[in-house]
Amino acid sequence: MNLDVLKLYCDIIRLHSFSQGAAINQVSQSAASQAVQQLEADLGVLLIDRSKRPFMLTPDGQQFYQGCQQLLDGFDRLRSSIASPRTQVVGIVRVAAIYSVGIHIMSDHTQRFMSLFPQARVRLEYLHPDKVVEAVLHDEADLGILSYPPKNRSLTSLPWRSEIMVFVCHPSHRLARRRVINAADLDGEVFVAFETNLRIRKAVDRCLRQYHTRPTVVMEFDNIETIKQAISVGAGVSILPQPTVLKEVGNRTLAAIPLAMKELVRPLDIIHRRGKALAPTIARFLELLREATAPETATHS
Repeated sequence: MNLDVLKLYCDIIRLHSFSQGAAINQVSQSAASQAVQQLEADLGVLLIDRSKRPFMLTPDGQQFYQGCQQLLDGFDRLRSSIASPRTQVVGIVRVAAIYSVGIHIMSDHTQRFMSLFPQARVRLEYLHPDKVVEAVLHDEADLGILSYPPKNRSLTSLPWRSEIMVFVCHPSHRLARRRVINAADLDGEVFVAFETNLRIRKAVDRCLRQYHTRPTVVMEFDNIETIKQAISVGAGVSILPQPTVLKEVGNRTLAAIPLAMKELVRPLDIIHRRGKALAPTIARFLELLREATAPETATHS
């Protein structure tokens, strides 16, 4: 049991994927699986329930994950405290993110980073997905965060989070009290959708076509916040990432119901320019982002 194995375990849980966790740590999926099995043998407990698809953390696995995160964070703080001046975490990290990520996710991460490294700052800009890519390619941003990243030889794309998609409607809608929404329930439903050129729209449309479902699109927008506003006044329903509607569901201005189409998951990636040497401050912020994803998000994806 060493720090590399603990980091591998945390990445597998964070991404809820043996294959992605293995890829980040540059080991095979088989080696990653064997490493977790060895951890379970050493601890004498089951950490991951593999009988479920997708896999689920056991209570012991959750406790061990949290402890490992604390241990890894402690090691990082120790390493930073004795680092030489040339590796000190100082200066500005320029981050371009799509609206929903910036508003719902990034605030806690940036505040934590700046509390750990008082001489560092994060400059966050919210942009359209295509503008996020342009900002990174043109060196106007050090890191970009977006869903469904495009394939580009000039970019390195790192898996970050997976967010389950849910059916979202007004609380008075006829489907608002359902336990689960099937594809057939959406056929002909008045829909507030993403714009057709967005990759998230194409992913949703592709899934609905597989189920021979055709909702009636009455409005199209390029961001989640505007879609939510339209739903809240009864303009229609939509399919959105669950974390982006938690606040509205909590104050009962929107209702969110699980979908039977479990394959509808929004992947979020972090991108940076391929071949660019990342300054210590940028590299440390990137590391913090990839370590800090809550396991609850991944577990329900």
